[in-house]
Amino acid sequence: MAIPPACTLTIGLMSGTSLDGVDGVLMRWPAGHAQFETLARAHGTFDDALRRELLDLNSPGDNELHRAALAANRMSVEAATVVAQLLQRAGLSSSDVAAVGLHGQTVRHRPGEFDGCGYTIQLHNAALLAELTGLDVVCDFRSRDVAAGGQGAPLVPAFHAGVFHDPAVDVAVLNLGGIANLTLLHADGRIGGFDCGPANVLMDLWAQQHLGQPYDAAGAWGATGTVQAGLLQRFQAEPFFCRPGPKSTGRDLFNREWLQGMGVEGVSPADVQATLCELTAWAADLHLARELPHAARLWVCGGGAFNSHLMGRMQALMSARVGRHMQVVSTAQRGLDPLDVEAAAFAWLAWRFLEREPGNVVRVTGARGPRLLGALYPGAR
Repeated sequence: MAIPPACTLTIGLMSGTSLDGVDGVLMRWPAGHAQFETLARAHGTFDDALRRELLDLNSPGDNELHRAALAANRMSVEAATVVAQLLQRAGLSSSDVAAVGLHGQTVRHRPGEFDGCGYTIQLHNAALLAELTGLDVVCDFRSRDVAAGGQGAPLVPAFHAGVFHDPAVDVAVLNLGGIANLTLLHADGRIGGFDCGPANVLMDLWAQQHLGQPYDAAGAWGATGTVQAGLLQRFQAEPFFCRPGPKSTGRDLFNREWLQGMGVEGVSPADVQATLCELTAWAADLHLARELPHAARLWVCGGGAFNSHLMGRMQALMSARVGRHMQVVSTAQRGLDPLDVEAAAFAWLAWRFLEREPGNVVRVTGARGPRLLGALYPGAR
């Protein structure tokens, strides 16, 4: 493939809260404007042992530092395979790519806690990835925002604005990974956003426990259950939902212990799944009604965009609230695969780093100001 001289190519690698593996995209960023092109995509699946280890590392345990370091090495080997696949599929060599944006796997996220600064930890071995690929690797995007008093999340709203902003109407973007994060795009150009609650993290956990499957495909199992009003009310009483933004969350809050503490014992497993699905739809609608009530459209990305039951519940709740048909649509209708959006955002953040431009939105994260996000590990070319 011939590459025009006035453009930059970066790779984005994202492994999210769902722990299903590494999503990778190779993006082209033309000079002078925010338009982009996806040149290739690839996915590397975590094996069961690595998935279990990463899940265990979300909680305190024995010999954590040793185990985390080895898990990071294994993830970097998987990431290098994804990079090789992207280059092969695009017909390019490593010399054509400016940098890799490596997110890593979040195992702890506690901004602002304990000492007033807190921390966020994404497991990765960027040095190893640079050695394996020969590429410059930009990583650790969240820590600088946290050091500046921010949440370190979500970081995707600025990228969403470049892709989905509509100067005629307010629109929103909802990423349904393990956690749901909402981007608010006002027609006048203002950008907002925050995590709004669990998405797949609890539904996947429950499906794994009761179906022996990694997730509830298309939400088919949840659709057979009945929403339990009392259980839903207990879910909704979680204080996180009432907090104003900026805010972020993760497995530190929404985990097995949280779910067990809600009194799910004795409730039909299918009914619990239906109620968890309703919680995700309710939380998205609650925050959208509070922050961007006149949104004309909700773009949905992440694995949850393929949960047709969840998509239908969101459309029903939001349409009932606004008194008209609410457009709840997959980002695929905008030409961006729902599974590519977050990886593309980290390719964009790597590009921003190379351009020495800020990557955070202060209104979203609450940081003291715009910051250049990331740390660079030069490649061994």
